[in-house]
Amino acid sequence: MNYLVIFLIFVINFVNCDEHNHLYEDHEEVVLWMNTVGPYFNRQETYAYFSLPFCVGTKRTINHHHETMSEALQGIELEFSGYEIDFKDDISPTEICMVELTEEATKAFIYAVKNQYWYQMYIDDLPIWGVVGKEEDKKYYIYTHKKFDISYNGKQIVDVNLTPEKKELLKVGARIKFTYEVNWKPSSVKFEDRFDKYLDPNFFQHRIHWFSIFNSFMMVIFLVGLVSMILMRTLRKDYARYSKDEEADDMERDLGDEYGWKQIHGDVFRSASNTMLFSALIGAGYQLTSVVICVTVFAILGDLYTERGSLLSTAIFVYAATSPINGYFGGSLYARMGGKQWIKQMLLSAFIIPALVCGTAFFINFIAIYYHASRAIPFGTMVAVTCICIFVILPLTLIGTIVGRNLDGQPDYPCRVNAVPRPIPEKKWFMEPAIIILLGGVLPFGSIFIEMYFIFTSFWAYKIYYVYGFMLLVFLILIIVTICVTIVCTYFLLNAEDYRWQWTSFMSAASTAIYVYIYSFYYFFFKTKMYGLFQTAFYFGYMALFSGALGIICGTVGYIGTNIFVRKIYSNVKID
Repeated sequence: MNYLVIFLIFVINFVNCDEHNHLYEDHEEVVLWMNTVGPYFNRQETYAYFSLPFCVGTKRTINHHHETMSEALQGIELEFSGYEIDFKDDISPTEICMVELTEEATKAFIYAVKNQYWYQMYIDDLPIWGVVGKEEDKKYYIYTHKKFDISYNGKQIVDVNLTPEKKELLKVGARIKFTYEVNWKPSSVKFEDRFDKYLDPNFFQHRIHWFSIFNSFMMVIFLVGLVSMILMRTLRKDYARYSKDEEADDMERDLGDEYGWKQIHGDVFRSASNTMLFSALIGAGYQLTSVVICVTVFAILGDLYTERGSLLSTAIFVYAATSPINGYFGGSLYARMGGKQWIKQMLLSAFIIPALVCGTAFFINFIAIYYHASRAIPFGTMVAVTCICIFVILPLTLIGTIVGRNLDGQPDYPCRVNAVPRPIPEKKWFMEPAIIILLGGVLPFGSIFIEMYFIFTSFWAYKIYYVYGFMLLVFLILIIVTICVTIVCTYFLLNAEDYRWQWTSFMSAASTAIYVYIYSFYYFFFKTKMYGLFQTAFYFGYMALFSGALGIICGTVGYIGTNIFVRKIYSNVKID
């Protein structure tokens, strides 16, 4: 209970985005936050706004700001601009400061203009973007004037627009005056609709998106019908053949040509190799599947994209809260497979995903520190993540493991497992587990690859993903397709009298991740203009993490469906 209290306190302090209620009285202070600056084509390569030699406004006091853990993980570095902005008070062009360009400052600005640097600001949690400067005739200019047009409805801000103006030539020794102005105007836009301008319905609700959903849905109908028809007819013939064999006398049975999945009934429920890792992956897959469904539903109901860092905060909270699911299913499976080192299994199950995520993040963090990028994770945030893993995720996983081992840890297989493993006969090359694994991920990837384009574009480009209903539907389609494909793959494997179906069913579904990662290479080279070590490492590092998580989810779903199928067919066959 104490751990839950600590966690709730942590959530209250770290997850909420801001104490501000978005209500202003006339002449009340409105804060302009400077966030980051970086090259346009490298969205994740960002630096603190004042890393460029911009100047700070004259106002030095600030009333409120609380940085959240999710903002720190996302590289959001809000710094007070020093601009004096008050609600409904127009400000004519006002000088911020006068800067005399040194050689170092000139080189920094020229480099920023040459690489198309842009910056981001926030007013009342509304993002604003602007460009640093412009190149013309091999000369470099910087915009020195920021014009803010702010719209309000009652006591709330509903729209902010920034227009960079007044180009100044960049040269050593030049004296540049930075200015800003603010214009307020009333608007009929409702506060609840103020983020609509940032969305792109023409992109996300394009007919191609609808067609891809329809195409995937038709694939599901076709695949489910095909699998049902093939398996029902095939299994009916198998049952008929096995029933005929049972009626034959011993002499006829010895002379007969027995083959097929019934012959391995004494080995089909033999524990998988490396049961500790297998059960840990299955437990993690249950948890990740729960996280994806819960966060997607929360995003549909709550418009999480409107609050800075709220989606990541929700994902962290849900992942920690669903740790008992990991422990329950991973621990119970390990117990049913006869595992004895349940504490080690519990630790592996609890930390396998956090270790992969933290390992990838810390590797990229070293590059970010070298680049002095804002994506460098602060030490305090690392400590906070570690505390969540040790004091929240680990105890909850332990509770789930204990409950799972006691409630569902006894083997209840339909068939008795032989003491001596049956030799696996030779089979054709295309029936080998490696080939089945590689082919198993093709159809699941085919059902989601168009949605992958929209998701990649929203994360790696400048689109806000908001069609979470599409995502949930595609995820459900992926689950159905994955189950159907792995059942067929497992049937072929068992019919070839190969009882190594646990890892095969998991890996044949998880191979979807291979195709997703290959697609990420195509997307990187043909759909983006990213460059540089930091952005490339960030892209391929986190795409490997994303693909791996998707593979664990698909593998778990495939194993669940296949496990039900295998238990069902062997429970319907009379075994001597």
